[in-house]
Amino acid sequence: MLKIAVVTDGPYGDRAFDTISKEFESDFIELEQPESMFMEDVEIAEEALESLKSTDIIISYILHPDLLLELVEQLHDHVEWIIVGAWKGEGFKNQIEEYDNVICPENICDLEESGDEVFNEFVSKFGKPIVEIETVGNKVSKVHVLRSSPCGSTFFVADEMVGEDVNNLPIKAGLKVQHYPCRASKMRLFVDECKKELAANFHRDAFEDAIERDKLKN
Repeated sequence: MLKIAVVTDGPYGDRAFDTISKEFESDFIELEQPESMFMEDVEIAEEALESLKSTDIIISYILHPDLLLELVEQLHDHVEWIIVGAWKGEGFKNQIEEYDNVICPENICDLEESGDEVFNEFVSKFGKPIVEIETVGNKVSKVHVLRSSPCGSTFFVADEMVGEDVNNLPIKAGLKVQHYPCRASKMRLFVDECKKELAANFHRDAFEDAIERDKLKN
C-alpha cells in the first residue's frame, strides 16, 4: 500500500491528511518557516527529512517558497511523486516542475490519471471528483463517492445531496462545496482565476456525469 506524507508550514493540509489517511497509510508533518531571508539558511530538520524519505508520495501545503524549493531539491529523488498543493507564480511552478516527478496542479482537486502506476493508485481515490447516484423517482436516495477531492469536500457534498431532486442537482452540488468551506482561493494567492469556482465546477460536472450514468441504468 502507498505511504503518503502531507507536509505543511501553516494552516493548510489537515483536512487532506484526515481524508487521505482513511485510504492510505499517512503522516502529517509540520515544518517551521525559516526566519532568515537568505535561501542558504533554509533548513529542514533531519528527523523530518528521514520521515519524508520513507514515503511514496509527498503532498505539500508549504506556503514559504524557499522552504518548498528546499524540500523539492532534497527529496525529489527519494520519493515517487511530490504533489504541490500550494504555489505562487508560473515561474516558480516551472522551476520545480523541471523535476519529472513534481506536479503543481492548478487546483488540488483536478488530479487525474497519468501513465504512472504509483500516481494512478493515489488518483484512483483522490483528485477530480467522481460520484455515482441512486435515485427513487426524481429524488437522490444514495450518493457513492468513487473519487474525492483530497480535502474531503466531495463527501460533504454527497451527504448534502441525498434527498434532493435531480433537477438542478449539479448546480446545487457546485454551490454546496463552497459551504464546506472550500479553501481553494486561499491556497493560491495573487491569481486571476477564482479557485473556489473551479472546485465548484468540478463537483457540478461530477454530478452531471452521475445523472447521465443513472439515466442509462434506468
